[in-house]
Amino acid sequence: MERVTHDGRETAYRRFDRGGDGPTVCFVHGSGGTKDVWKSQARLADRFPGVAVDLSGHGASDDVATPAGPETLDAYADDVVAVAEATDAAALCGNSLGGAVALRIALEHDLALDGLILAGTGAKLAVAEPLRDALATDFDRAVSLLHEPDRLFRDAPAEYVELSAAAMRACGRAVTERDFLTCHRFDVRDRLGEVQVPALAVVGARDGLTPPAYHEYLATEIPAGEWTEIPDAAHLAMLERPAAFNEALAAFLGRL
Repeated sequence: MERVTHDGRETAYRRFDRGGDGPTVCFVHGSGGTKDVWKSQARLADRFPGVAVDLSGHGASDDVATPAGPETLDAYADDVVAVAEATDAAALCGNSLGGAVALRIALEHDLALDGLILAGTGAKLAVAEPLRDALATDFDRAVSLLHEPDRLFRDAPAEYVELSAAAMRACGRAVTERDFLTCHRFDVRDRLGEVQVPALAVVGARDGLTPPAYHEYLATEIPAGEWTEIPDAAHLAMLERPAAFNEALAAFLGRL
C-alpha cells in the first residue's frame, strides 16, 4: 500500500509491477467500491504496470466533505491525477463512476495521457429511481438490488456476491449514495468530440446497469474510440471474466 498527499488529504493506492515496459495504467473503481475490484488486472503487470486507486472516502483513503455532483467528481479526479502523476501512469482505466472520473480528467485536466479504457460506464450515467430511493432509505435493499443477476454480476457464485456486498457495506451508505448521485448528475454527451486520446469502451454483454449501447455510443462519438463486449459478464466484467477483460485491455494498450 502506498499513499500520495494532495489537497490536504491522503489518497491510497496499490502498485502492480513485475517489470513490464508498457504504459502504466491507473485503475479507478466504481460506486461503493475500492481498489480491490482490480485485483485480477495485476496479472498484466509483467507487460503493463498498474496502480489501483482508492477514491476519497473509500478503502484506505481520506474522505472529502463535498456534495454529490460535480464537486465530488472533481475531488475524485484530483485523487486520480495525484496518483497518476506520482506513478507516471499514462493510461486511465475506469469502471462506472471511475469511467466518469476518467472522462472528467481527459476533458478538464492537463494530464498527459496515451489512452482511456472506459469499462462498464457511459457518457451519461442516470441511476434508476428505485435504486436512488433505496440508497436514501434502505441501504441493505440497495445492496441487494445491485447484486441481482445482470447488474453487477451476470450470475456470480454466492461467494462473489457476498464479498462484493460486504465491501459495499464497509464503504457505507453515505459515500455509496454520494457516488451514485454523482453518477446520476454526470452527462458529457455533448463533449465526447473533445477527447483527444484513443479510448476503448469495454462492457459485459449482460450489463444491465450500463448496457452495451452506452459503449457503442462512446466509441462512435469519441474521435479515436472503439468498443468491445465481454461475453457472459455484467457490470464488473474485470472480476467476472478477468481473462477476457485482460485480453481486451492488453490488445488496446499494445496498440498505443
